[in-house]
Amino acid sequence: MTVVTEVRETIDTLRREVCALHEQLTRYQLVVWTAGNVSARVPGHDLLVIKPSGVAYDDLTPENMVLCDLHGRVVEGEHAPSSDTEAQAYVYREMPHVGGVVHTHSTYAAAWAIRGEPVPCVLTMCADEFGGEIPIGPFAIIGGDSIGRGVVETLRGSRSSAVIMRNHGVFSIGPTPRKAVAAAVMCEDVARTVHISRQLGEPQPIEQQHVDALHDRYQNVYGQR
Repeated sequence: MTVVTEVRETIDTLRREVCALHEQLTRYQLVVWTAGNVSARVPGHDLLVIKPSGVAYDDLTPENMVLCDLHGRVVEGEHAPSSDTEAQAYVYREMPHVGGVVHTHSTYAAAWAIRGEPVPCVLTMCADEFGGEIPIGPFAIIGGDSIGRGVVETLRGSRSSAVIMRNHGVFSIGPTPRKAVAAAVMCEDVARTVHISRQLGEPQPIEQQHVDALHDRYQNVYGQR
């Protein structure tokens, strides 16, 4: 495939980056065993790099990351890709601004998934990253693109960088895979904190004008430029 030769250096760089980012999923305790994954779009090409299916995190290497097209078909790699590949490929097809997708089953966010309840925006961190509540997506069966359709349906037109899929777990997006990982980390932290606050009493909402201001600052001012 000619395009692979043309972008070899980019693909190899993304393989290293995607492999390394999986270490953050275990570092922040967002996954167990072989569950969860990180993927990255190959810029300018209808390709993605994703974790192989069922391979332990300690055994991940840049070389066993799998290159697929945006319909989930393997282009290059000796392993079968993640069972979420078709779903994530659908997200990349439908949301061209997305450069990275992450899936986790992090404990507190998954608890909200079981309840089928969005995480309310009662914390400044939630306003910063998600611009409002963290929404709940529909129930969808693993395999194929049905989960991807639910992710797109929920996040299209939303400011949120994460969706908690009903009875399942988190899918987060970002302009880069690192940003998508950050969103997954923050989703779990917010889900945990709001859960704890409910044990103490009724969480107090943040006024919409403040949510808007916080989100704008975090997205456009915070950090190094």
